[in-house]
Amino acid sequence: MDFNLQIIRLLGLSSLSFIIAMVLTPFLSHYLYRHKLGVSIRDEGNTPIYSQLHKDKSGTPTMGGIIIWFTALLIFIALYYISQIPAVPVWLAQLNFLSRQQTLLPAGVLLASALVGLLDDWFNTRKKGGGSGGGLQMRHRLLIYTLIAAIGAWWFYFKLDWDILHIPFVGNFALGWWYIPIFIFIIVATAFSVNETDGLDGLAGGVLLSNFACFGTIAFILEKYDLAVFCAVILGSLLAFLWFNINPARFFMGDTGAMSLGITLGVVAMLTQSALLLPIIGFVFFIESLSVIIQLISKKLRKKKVFLSTPIHHHFEALGWAEPKVVMRFWVISGVMSVIGLLIAILDKTLF
Repeated sequence: MDFNLQIIRLLGLSSLSFIIAMVLTPFLSHYLYRHKLGVSIRDEGNTPIYSQLHKDKSGTPTMGGIIIWFTALLIFIALYYISQIPAVPVWLAQLNFLSRQQTLLPAGVLLASALVGLLDDWFNTRKKGGGSGGGLQMRHRLLIYTLIAAIGAWWFYFKLDWDILHIPFVGNFALGWWYIPIFIFIIVATAFSVNETDGLDGLAGGVLLSNFACFGTIAFILEKYDLAVFCAVILGSLLAFLWFNINPARFFMGDTGAMSLGITLGVVAMLTQSALLLPIIGFVFFIESLSVIIQLISKKLRKKKVFLSTPIHHHFEALGWAEPKVVMRFWVISGVMSVIGLLIAILDKTLF
């Protein structure tokens, strides 16, 4: 396919995704408000700082992440079926970016994890389920997302015949069956890290924006053009979501967005052989989860807290930083680290 057409696919479909999502979002927003699908800010004795900081957000609708994955999958499926029409123009058929090697798996896990997250969000808003305040229990969520990640690992290992882990500036290493548990760990860890970050207006959305842009660029450099377009389509719908999610948020992303995009981000990292760059490109996600782990260990062993509140974005809020300041500074950090990760990926490809 002509290189210029690849650029047109990338920019055109990203713009189309943004436009469709912007048109659909008011309808989704109206539905969420009409049916009172809002979050309840917990007021528990063990989270006094969090409860005080976010009491005004109670009742804000969740499930806003629907607009991201629905738009992306709508374009994905529509273009595939359009390309199957015999009389369709060649240029239109070439817009299709479904491919077994590059996009079938990330699209599949995006949908599967989004539906699980949607169910969890629904239970939360209705205060049903075994979780604290409603929703699925943590062990059930972990089990389900591990199962989704295991299906992805099976696809890589048995369908794509792939067991290679790339170490930047060192080379490729065949892991054999060890690839499966490592794959599962990376995907689940990324998903829950994104979920931890989804706590302030626009925070997770902005960080995901720079991360998908970075991995999409890496995919394009590696000539995985269908995967690059897939990332671009997510970027378009994610940007439209962010328009409505910036403080004060019209609605929240919810698990249907955070968990599904986290799992998809991990899969894209594996497809681009950039999994070990995740702690750099996804630095904000990494420190968010690390802060929670440090806090739990410290409270268990020392009976003391290291941070005023976790994840770490709440710590800065507790210090007196305004919510938009925390979010925008985290965006800056994410953007810089994404550029550093991209630079490493380019140097690795160029020199090795």
